[in-house]
Amino acid sequence: MTPMLGIMSSGGYPRSFSCNYLVVAGGGGAGGDLGGAGGGGGLRSTVTATGGGGSLESALTLSPSTNYTVTVGAGGAGNTGTTNGSNGSNSVFSTITSVGGGGGRGDTGGVPTTGGSGGGADSAVSHAGGAGTANQGYAGANSPSGSYVQAGNGGGGAGAVGGAHSAGPVAGNGGVGVAVSITGSSVYYAGGGGGGIFAIPVGTGGAGGGGNGNVNLLAGVNGTANTGGGGGGGGTTGGDGGSGGSGVVILKYPDTATITIGGGLTGSTAAPSGGFKVTTITAGTGNVSWS
Repeated sequence: MTPMLGIMSSGGYPRSFSCNYLVVAGGGGAGGDLGGAGGGGGLRSTVTATGGGGSLESALTLSPSTNYTVTVGAGGAGNTGTTNGSNGSNSVFSTITSVGGGGGRGDTGGVPTTGGSGGGADSAVSHAGGAGTANQGYAGANSPSGSYVQAGNGGGGAGAVGGAHSAGPVAGNGGVGVAVSITGSSVYYAGGGGGGIFAIPVGTGGAGGGGNGNVNLLAGVNGTANTGGGGGGGGTTGGDGGSGGSGVVILKYPDTATITIGGGLTGSTAAPSGGFKVTTITAGTGNVSWS
């Protein structure tokens, strides 16, 4: 982790300082009717671990009285019937962009899409899962070759590829997300959704807000808000795909600096601890600045 150094002026505020961050994009929506699950949102972090098995990101050096853009990506819609889920939206902090999770494939059309983590393939034979983005997340599960299995495949997570369905049938589980301790507690983010099926067992969403799949006629479970979790796949005979969970932007900086959260953003700052403040932004697009 990059040291959090502030250079103090005579007035007592930092002329420049290091800001650590966690930027998680919105999770992807799942496909319907035994569709593939949504992928987790892309995850970039300077603390604990980052997505896709990459090296930790570098903290940003910021200046007071300067506006820095923040966007919290929405989760992608879980589509109805046999159509694909939609990709999640990107999250942004200054020069850092995390890519929205990929949508899962519907039972009869399209392909699962590339995203921060990729969407899972549907129940049909030999369909490919969507790719993840380097250093942000992993691919969704491929549908194995061989006999048709009435179950969808898991979406990729920031920490692992999605799980493939198997004979039984057994739906594929979502890829696990990544645990990050930027708030002082270890929390998982950006898990992939689980695949849908015609009867139990459903695919389980990956740790980090991935939604579970569901059974005959029922919609997949939505990804958890502000985790970037992917949506769970819908059950057979028209079960809709679950929607992805929204992303989050979390900023950690010296307690000598005071943040202003601009209009259009929803967020809060925890009480100073250990020489730092932590601000969590949960929705919107706008600017932040420090004094």
